[in-house]
Amino acid sequence: MRKIVFIGSGAIATAIGNVLAEKNQDEVYLLSIENEVIEMINETHVNSIYFPKVRLKDTLRATADKQILSQADIVFLAIPSTAVVDYVKENKAYINPKAIVVNLAKGFGNDGNIIPDSIKPLIPNKIMTLKGPSFAREIISRMDTGLTAAADDTALFDVIADVVEGTKIRTDYSTDVTGVEYASILKNIYAIVIGIVDAHFDSANLRSIFITMALNEMRSLITTFGGEEKTMYNYCGFGDFSLTALNDMSRNRTLGLLIGKGFYNRNMGDDVVLEGRIAVDIFYKKLVDNGMNVNEFPLMNELYHVFNDKRYPTRNFIKNILKS
Repeated sequence: MRKIVFIGSGAIATAIGNVLAEKNQDEVYLLSIENEVIEMINETHVNSIYFPKVRLKDTLRATADKQILSQADIVFLAIPSTAVVDYVKENKAYINPKAIVVNLAKGFGNDGNIIPDSIKPLIPNKIMTLKGPSFAREIISRMDTGLTAAADDTALFDVIADVVEGTKIRTDYSTDVTGVEYASILKNIYAIVIGIVDAHFDSANLRSIFITMALNEMRSLITTFGGEEKTMYNYCGFGDFSLTALNDMSRNRTLGLLIGKGFYNRNMGDDVVLEGRIAVDIFYKKLVDNGMNVNEFPLMNELYHVFNDKRYPTRNFIKNILKS
């Protein structure tokens, strides 16, 4: 049996971990710093913080012992993106160098780079990224879910295919690690935009204009920063954008709705990790640093000013974009 370890015990780690534990093919562990969660999972088989009404598989185990990483065959990074790089730096001595490391976090590392690029110099492990339209509540409810597995080494695709075989998780594959990472970050940004539009107007026509603009900006930004255009047609591209932008379970869409309704508090980002909010500033800086004209990306440009200009009138957001 393989030993699979999820770093983190949040919604996505619990959901995918439980799905894999149900197969009874691998040993599955959640590595957590929350003693209360560890106790709940091991003794009552519930993670009441995220899924209070879902009984977890008895064989899904939780632990605080980092030594479990030295025995792992596969390690899933399932903590907030801004914490991943520091975690790997601080704990790389524990990680089995032969383990496959799979990034689930959707966002930039705290150094402003995509996570695989940031952790490659730190560990000798083979690295894969796994991204797609995946609400954790639907995964744990055994709804069919599509994820894109991306890696430089195509031999890893057979490993991940075997790991999810027999579950409701479906995979497509890409060697465009950069494009898949960028797609998973950009969809959060443009989900905020669509939320703002929907808060202002309940208009299918207007929404379609902005969805088209968002997809074009995503495609352009992915290729600008080294990804491939065809990645937009994987689960991680159009699929993840449509899920995040059009469903009210999405926190980034919800942020857009709050902005559009005038309820946005600029300190929200300090209280809740909203990857889209963080990513806007990073992308804007990347564009400026690379000498690019930010006006070529009107949605990104306007959203940057929403977050950074205290006097910005959000009522003008749509009008400013349409006249650009």
